[in-house]
Amino acid sequence: MNRSTTITQAHLQDEFGERVAARLEQGARGLPQDIGARLKAMRLHAVSRRKVANVRARTASAVFGNGGGTATLSMGGSGPGFWGRLASALPLLALVGGLVAIHVFQTEDRLRELAEVDSDLLTDDLPPSAYTDPGFIEFLKHGLQKTER
Repeated sequence: MNRSTTITQAHLQDEFGERVAARLEQGARGLPQDIGARLKAMRLHAVSRRKVANVRARTASAVFGNGGGTATLSMGGSGPGFWGRLASALPLLALVGGLVAIHVFQTEDRLRELAEVDSDLLTDDLPPSAYTDPGFIEFLKHGLQKTER
């Protein structure tokens, strides 16, 4: 919806309201005086409540349509201040901090595991070159089969 469509709709709504009010006024002329007085009191009460609702609506948050089937919520000011921006950035900072901490802990854990493997290889009875020998795997297979019997 563009601005001219909104103005046209508002104008049509105003005209409709004026026609309804005129028709109701014509119908109210034929009513007894006590009923007319009660209706007038109720109209005044409704108008005063409408004014209060309009004042509250102006001070509360406003919803603006942007024409694409969506709406945006405005807090009525020029936008969030410094503290609002800071509060909205804190969850993002917490997430980034958590991801960095997870990365550091996983890296340290992986390095500790590699250090254990290296120390086991270096303190073992076999030289490290034995693990790269193709015959060593056959030795392990046959050696394990002989000891299992």
